[in-house]
Amino acid sequence: MKIRLMMAALCAVLLTGCGVAIKYSLSGASIPPDAKTFSVAYFPNNATMVSPILSSTMTEALVDIFSRRTRLTQVEEGGDFAFEGEIVNYTSVTASVSSDDFALLNRLTITVKVRFTNAVDEKASWSRTFQAYEDYDSTKLLTEVEGELIPQIVDKIVTDIFQASASNW
Repeated sequence: MKIRLMMAALCAVLLTGCGVAIKYSLSGASIPPDAKTFSVAYFPNNATMVSPILSSTMTEALVDIFSRRTRLTQVEEGGDFAFEGEIVNYTSVTASVSSDDFALLNRLTITVKVRFTNAVDEKASWSRTFQAYEDYDSTKLLTEVEGELIPQIVDKIVTDIFQASASNW
């Protein structure tokens, strides 16, 4: 019992003794202490092929991850962490073919161009493209599965955006 108590005390001293300018959390975020707010502009779908739910799903998912995983408060625009961007690609192509040249799987791919502005540390700002996909059975129409696939793909993209902007990995 004494060893556990001593280990806990040692950990507490080590963790509080460092005057680091970045706060860490269990979510993997390392947000500068001066950052208080975030904003997410609407992500229009500028891809050739358009899904009616994609823009709102993308925008809402980005707001949701920052609301749940950080202490930042959402503002309408001009947040300390500000996101804007557009959906630039939304495609469905054959992903797997059988030996007799029949499609087995199709792949829905979404590509999003994101501009991140870090008002607290301008050097941490960036502009990047994120892409993710999900495969689906070729016997199904895209319209049958996109309601299920879009949230899964968007979740992957939003997680990548979160890690790129709020983590020091």
